[in-house]
Amino acid sequence: MSEKRLFSIRGATFCENTKDSITNCVGEMCRLIFSENGLSSDDIVSIQFTMTEDLDVLNPATALRLYKELGLDVSAVPLFCSQEVKTVGMLKKVIRVLVTCYMPSDAGIHPAYINGAQILRPDLGENRK
Repeated sequence: MSEKRLFSIRGATFCENTKDSITNCVGEMCRLIFSENGLSSDDIVSIQFTMTEDLDVLNPATALRLYKELGLDVSAVPLFCSQEVKTVGMLKKVIRVLVTCYMPSDAGIHPAYINGAQILRPDLGENRK
């Protein structure tokens, strides 16, 4: 087995400003990152979220902890959230994530841009709904 090194895996999702939408969108985005990159709770160093100012009913960290189908326990993982920097022409209703984790040094990274957020990084996004 190869040695592990530190990686950061990105993702983003569009969602509506409801608790259910934020919980489901954040949960699904993170579930995809965790499963497609073969991560366990012990691999994850921290998870950082940003959200646009129009999303204000639920913090993404809380949403992640509420999501029931995550597939792994993140209760001991440090989570951090901040508001996305407001810029002219920015897209609305977006939550972004940066998962910092240890993976085999030869691992391929699989980001998760979902629910239309592929337009943010078409070079990284796959054809997802």
